Amino acid sequence: MIRKIIHIDEEKCNGCGACAAACHEGAIQMVDGKAKLMRDDYCDGLGDCLPACPTGAITFVKREAAPYNEKAVAENKLKSKSAPRHSGCPGMHLRHMSPAEDRPAPLMRTSQLNQWPCQIKLVPVNAPYFDGAKLLIAADCTAFAYANLHEEFMRGKITLIGCPKLDSEDYSEKLGAIIGNNNILSVTVVKMEVPCCGGLEYAVKKALKNSGKFIPWQVVTITVDGNIAD
Repeated sequence: MIRKIIHIDEEKCNGCGACAAACHEGAIQMVDGKAKLMRDDYCDGLGDCLPACPTGAITFVKREAAPYNEKAVAENKLKSKSAPRHSGCPGMHLRHMSPAEDRPAPLMRTSQLNQWPCQIKLVPVNAPYFDGAKLLIAADCTAFAYANLHEEFMRGKITLIGCPKLDSEDYSEKLGAIIGNNNILSVTVVKMEVPCCGGLEYAVKKALKNSGKFIPWQVVTITVDGNIAD
């Protein structure tokens, strides 16, 4: 029969595994680091995987395909209940963490990272943790230059990091989609005092403008000797 079904562009797929995690039917699996539609009759054509894809590698097509088989999907879920949902690059799998507030050792600090991935170019635009989030958009080097970044800036926020000098892409488009498509409560930009970090602030300004939303935001600059600039 001719019906609507997903199509995965392997060239655009970065192997993050977000689509496999989002597919409730188990139709998508990671094979050799790429997402693959395993069986046509597992795909219900509803497209839960589409918004999860950070690279736009998944689209709908109409083609000859076996009809959706709910019974086969249910049987497959039972067989794979204890198996991992996907096996792509572990460094790019989505995770949502809840940092502990206290540690027994008084000198041991707790990470305040609330999600994974945290790189701007890897995070999915419609990740569920963006709903009602306070965003921290930080330059890579700030975590090394400013010792208390976790407690002062990352606590209670979703953290996105990047380096406009090393990454060739324009962050404003990705950040604009995140801000525009989600209920973002505030944006904090933490950048270094070096000139290249101005690109991060510019990208956020452009993203906020393109989103058409009025969201509270601030910029904090860290000096190369590890202090907050006046």
